[in-house]
Amino acid sequence: MTDDAPSLSESARRGLAGRCPRCGQGALFEGFLKVAPRCAQCGQDFAAADSADGPAFFVMSFAGFVVVLAALVVEVVYQPPYWVHALLWVPLILALTLLPLRPVKGLLIALQFHHRAAEGRLAGGDRP
Repeated sequence: MTDDAPSLSESARRGLAGRCPRCGQGALFEGFLKVAPRCAQCGQDFAAADSADGPAFFVMSFAGFVVVLAALVVEVVYQPPYWVHALLWVPLILALTLLPLRPVKGLLIALQFHHRAAEGRLAGGDRP
């Protein structure tokens, strides 16, 4: 890593904020989850940035754990009717899945940039 390269924590902060992992100034996204083609400030190309299903997996795993645990506790302690469950858990599911999705995607892309992640290659060439 060069001297002007950001630290791991700085890269993580930039990704969580949706900023360019290299300069920290330009926007990483041009839509809610659509990655910009390049940074408007430093020109960093984001074409190789691919977080795939990673953000969705992490967010769904966390949200599922929290909502299922909370629903079980509420059911065992209070035994409310089903409409109360729907009133409680649908908004919580929406909040716990939609709100962190963009920051988690930015974090994973920034970590890819920081660690110079690239498509896998075999040491002996292209042969398996």
